[in-house]
Amino acid sequence: MSAPSIEVRLVKAGATKIRYPADLLADDGTHVTVRALWAAPGVRDFGFVRFEPGDVFTEHYWRDRWYSVKEVRTGDGVLKGWYCDITRPAEPAEGGGLSVEDLDLDLWVSADGKEILRLDEDEFEESGRRERDPRAAAEAVRALDELEQRARDGSLTQLLDR
Repeated sequence: MSAPSIEVRLVKAGATKIRYPADLLADDGTHVTVRALWAAPGVRDFGFVRFEPGDVFTEHYWRDRWYSVKEVRTGDGVLKGWYCDITRPAEPAEGGGLSVEDLDLDLWVSADGKEILRLDEDEFEESGRRERDPRAAAEAVRALDELEQRARDGSLTQLLDR
């Protein structure tokens, strides 16, 4: 029996950035896990990792945490690493599914755990969020710090265990 499909909607600055179908693997009321194929068109080369057609994302969202963690594998199952988005807690989307608001900050952790990169801090500072929404800005920075610490002490994957 296949997993039910839901739509994941990522929102940035009030507009839908991307929406895509995902297989719902688990939902305990707080922690939601879905699996989806790379949803953007073509290849996205960040320099430190390439996301490309066929890549499989096992995505973890929480309704009480300010981040999501996406385990990224090739279509053959080879682990590339974890892409962590700093977001508001996940919410139900209109018509079902999941909606998540991106808060600009990201963290990349390579498969071997040796490369840990804080991303888009310049975008975050330029967004004006600290002035517009100081609480969300503080939560975003706290969430990024927490995920980086977990990556450095090896406890990031413990978040993902069910």
